Amino acid sequence: MTTHAATGQLFGYARVSTNSQDAQLQRDALNEAGCARVFEDKASGKNTDRAGLTAALDWARSGDTLCVWKLDRLGRSVKDVLTIADDLHGRGIGLRILTGKLAGNYTPSGEGKFFFTMMAAFAELERDIIRERTRAGLEAAKAQGRTGGRPSVMNDDILSAARARRAKGESVNSIADALGVSRPTLHRHLKADVPESA
Repeated sequence: MTTHAATGQLFGYARVSTNSQDAQLQRDALNEAGCARVFEDKASGKNTDRAGLTAALDWARSGDTLCVWKLDRLGRSVKDVLTIADDLHGRGIGLRILTGKLAGNYTPSGEGKFFFTMMAAFAELERDIIRERTRAGLEAAKAQGRTGGRPSVMNDDILSAARARRAKGESVNSIADALGVSRPTLHRHLKADVPESA
């Protein structure tokens, strides 16, 4: 097993989506590029459990450069690639892409920094879009008389059972445990039964 002797090393990551695919093409390209070590995964880009990628990122040190055959080998979703690029930049690790439209060397500083700046900008844009959609959805729901959040677990049957047990002198805590509802929820519903003048 190759140990990480010094920073400034080029290391590779190869991924194929299924067991029937062969990573030899990527492996050959990464070795030819001069990678000191190559990590591999046989997993779909949507699979979050990628031991090879995790090991590669754990092995890397500031000043190193991660090399991939093509950018989509890092992940199939834009969000995934953005997250990894952001992590690389934050740790001072460069990225080298061998093929595709974005082929080239990108470093966290100097000319290559633009790539990471763009990745960060896209990540922020994606977060803003998600936030805006969520807010618009909540406002639309509110206008239609619906409120956001999880639906209440309290229904008429549970509330009737809770009232009956409470009338027999059972504690709210034991009722909540028995009926499988949270204590604050049960308190809130039972409190509504008590007239304000009481």
